[in-house]
Amino acid sequence: MGGDPSELGRLIDELPPERLEPVFTHSSWAPDRASSYERLEFLGDSVLELAVARELYERYPDFSEGRMAKIRSHVVSRASCAVVARELGLGARLAAQGKDVPAEEVKRLTTNKNVLAALLEAALAALFLERGFEAIERAVVAAFQARIQYALTTHVDHKTELQEALARRGLSVNYSVLDVDGPPHERRFTCAAIVDGEQRGVGSGDSKKAAEQEAAKQAFQALGLEAAPAA
Repeated sequence: MGGDPSELGRLIDELPPERLEPVFTHSSWAPDRASSYERLEFLGDSVLELAVARELYERYPDFSEGRMAKIRSHVVSRASCAVVARELGLGARLAAQGKDVPAEEVKRLTTNKNVLAALLEAALAALFLERGFEAIERAVVAAFQARIQYALTTHVDHKTELQEALARRGLSVNYSVLDVDGPPHERRFTCAAIVDGEQRGVGSGDSKKAAEQEAAKQAFQALGLEAAPAA
């Protein structure tokens, strides 16, 4: 089943201008950070998590807490939110509001995964504040349905798999940032997975979470671990 963002897009279109303006105001354009989408992004993250959590809880009554947590973790990730943001054309909306900003900066921002994800979360927060949770929940779930299906069939949460496999051996893992490179909106992180005081995996990504996921994957393979069967 594919995702259908059309209803969510319609709801965003119907937001009054005073709700829409901060959603599409980047912090570098705003007179102060509180006028940008950052505060909305914080709230929208929780709106999305709740919508996805209830969908998984009600639709899959046989799933364990652990399995639902893994699926939700992928569905609400920056990469997943960026996909839905692109489907909704949120980058173009940001560009329209940044018409007085240099074209090169606008292009860089409107194609950046983290910015797109932030726009999506900010839009969800604005909808929540305007209409309430019940009125937007179905539209949110519909827009993310393809991401849920992907997580059900494809995605592996390497950090959780590593943690669970190590726990069965009485071991644990922690992560450290080895390097951060690039300008603020194009960061590249390199992280290490440390198991029993020893570096066992290193990964890179455009977010700390992505780098940790890759480091966990490398550590899992290096240690020759086996994943637990799905609940």
